Amino acid sequence: MSDELGRVRQMWHLLEPLHAVLYYAPEAFEEASALGYAVDERWPSYFAWRAAPLGEAGAGRVAEAFYSFSPVVVGEYVPAAWSVASADAVLAARRRAVDRAYGTLLGEAVTAPETAEAATLLRRVAEAADTAGRPLAAANAALPWPDAPHLALWHAATVLREHRGDGHLAALAAAELDPVEALVSFAAIGAARPEVFASRGWGDGEWAEARERLAKRGLVADDGTATEAGGALRAEVERRTDEAAAAPWRVLTDQERERLVELLGPLWVAVIGSGLLPSENTMGIGKV
Repeated sequence: MSDELGRVRQMWHLLEPLHAVLYYAPEAFEEASALGYAVDERWPSYFAWRAAPLGEAGAGRVAEAFYSFSPVVVGEYVPAAWSVASADAVLAARRRAVDRAYGTLLGEAVTAPETAEAATLLRRVAEAADTAGRPLAAANAALPWPDAPHLALWHAATVLREHRGDGHLAALAAAELDPVEALVSFAAIGAARPEVFASRGWGDGEWAEARERLAKRGLVADDGTATEAGGALRAEVERRTDEAAAAPWRVLTDQERERLVELLGPLWVAVIGSGLLPSENTMGIGKV
């Protein structure tokens, strides 16, 4: 991996937890409940929070954009989410949720000048991102920028997170990995246990069939672990993903990138140290 691509992946590892608090913070569930969403599980609010920038999209569009979720699971929550609250109401509540969650997790750092400095740098990167052909990145980038620095930081992190994710889907398509095959092959390299991916809604039969298809391509062994070819293919997917995510970061100088890492580090530590996020996750954070 080149130095540039290594830095791109490092920024993803730093930013993903800062974005993901929306899906796990108690404050977010409180805001979701106030809108009328069931909060005994995280999926009703997850689909609402993440899909709202697309407008009141149907299940087909959301399934395509989210990719790894079974269309059956998506159909359980979309478009029903919009009968609970409008997309605009969800977006307003999403901002309140992040504001409250960051206040809890980051404390005085929310108003610290270092956070404002990080937000300024990160906004430059996010605004440099080409969102053509990237539906989730484009939808988030079209939203108004928050005035508060900590909210602007979250918004920039979200635009860049979805920009990377949209590029990742293109890399999976280039590797001829359909949604369930993408998960099976990711589990095969040890990104997470297969049980962790059960949240994506694919049945045991669908998982087994995908494993069989990958085995016929020589990508997984009988025990479900990746073959040498399977590992190489996944490494190529991640390399292509990094390449597709790299361009916006070139707007910063080397010194500015180093400064941004320095500024984001304490925020990352606060989020990770809270125990709010699962240590084993479907994104492969810490594993790839």
